[in-house]
Formats: sequence, structure tokens, C-alpha cells
Amino acid sequence: MSSSDPSPLPDGTLPAGVEPGITRQRVIKGWAQLWNVPNLLTLIRILLIPVFWHVLMYEQGENPRARVLAAVIFVVAAVTDYVDGALARKQGLVTTFGKIADPLADKALTGAALIGLSVLGDLWWSITFVILAREIGVTLVRFIVLKHGVIPASRGGKAKTMAQMLAILLFLLPIEADMSYLWWVRNAVMALALALTVVTGLDYVNKAYRTRHDSKAAKAGRSVAPAVGQTPGKAPRTGGAPSPDGPDDGP
Repeated sequence: MSSSDPSPLPDGTLPAGVEPGITRQRVIKGWAQLWNVPNLLTLIRILLIPVFWHVLMYEQGENPRARVLAAVIFVVAAVTDYVDGALARKQGLVTTFGKIADPLADKALTGAALIGLSVLGDLWWSITFVILAREIGVTLVRFIVLKHGVIPASRGGKAKTMAQMLAILLFLLPIEADMSYLWWVRNAVMALALALTVVTGLDYVNKAYRTRHDSKAAKAGRSVAPAVGQTPGKAPRTGGAPSPDGPDDGP
């Protein structure tokens, strides 16, 4: 049993409200929240972003070795994203720094790669704008609906991320138009990533609207629920007790 598991009572049973096999997350506060492996990997990913940008822009992106090195740095940074998330889930670590820095690092890495490729003229600015607008928009929507509920990651969203990473990687490599097969594969993967970006973005907005609508409807339902002790369907007494012979109609 890990240190984060709930301790059993003297009679061997678990405390009330705790189900067997459920491990509680360890919420770490203060400076200690920075000193764990997942957050250190996030810091490494953040520090790799300016290095990646510098290598990508070396000799205006015309140096093949620099392009390959930029692709390697991008892959290493992307792998740290997967590893820190897996470790955080396995160890049950929840930190304020991780919840804020991890998604921002992801967006910054993707944004740096897309903007860099567009600056070099390898990728249309329209594609970069659509992808970044979707990512920033979804992040803002997530914060807006957070008080109404959490929208879990979908398979489409995971497929979108994988397609984006693969497309960016192929565009980082020194693939020229005369490499017809690789050139068409690169463009096809980017087209797939763009399509998934738009579709999953619209789907997320729809789910966010439904989550917000359902949350407000549930709150409205609770506010009009009958008072405690009142029999449903029977109006509460507001006056004196009626006469045993029936209501008093006056003299």
C-alpha cells in the first residue's frame, strides 16, 4: 500500500466514503510542489523551447543538420510531456504549478514550432492561425466552464494531438519538393491534423455548452425543490386552523 492510500480503521475496515482500491491524490503545496519529477520534466520542456527556436532558425532554416537537430529537440520535448503526465497519474501528484505550467508548455512548444515554420515559409500562416486559435480558444473555454464541470479528453482530441505532433515533425525535417513521396505524405498528415483540429474544436465547444447548460438546469431544479418537511403537491398552511365544520364563510 502506498503512502497515499487511506489507512484502515482498527477493525480492518476502510473509513466511510472510501472505496477499496481507490488511491487518493496527494495535493502538494508550497515550494515542495516544484521538486518532483513530473514538474521538473515540465520545466525542462519549457527551457527547451528557446533552444528549439534558435536551432530551427539557424541559417534561416536552410541548414539540413540544424533542421534534423530541431526535430530531435521537438521529439524530446514532446516525450517529456507524455512522461510527466504518466508519472503524475501513477504517483497521484497534484500541484498548482503542474496544472498551470503543463498545458501552457504544450501550447508554447506547438506554437513555437508552427510560427517558426511559417516564418521560414515552410507552412502557410493560415494553417498556423487556425491551429493556434483552436488551442487558445479551447483553453479559454475550459477555464470558463470549469466551475460547471470537467470535460474529459476524447479520443478525437488525442488523435488530433498525435496528428499535430507527427505533422510538425515531418515539416521540421529537411524534406524538399523533389522528394515527391515524403513531400506528399507530409502535406497529407498536416491536412489531417488541420481537419481534426477544427472538428475536435467544434465538438469541445458543443460539449462545453451542454455541460454549462446541464449544470445551470441542475441548479435551477434544486432551487425549486419542495422545502424539507413539506408534502409534495400540498400547499403549505399560511393561515389559522380551519373550523371542524368547514371553512368560515362569514356571518
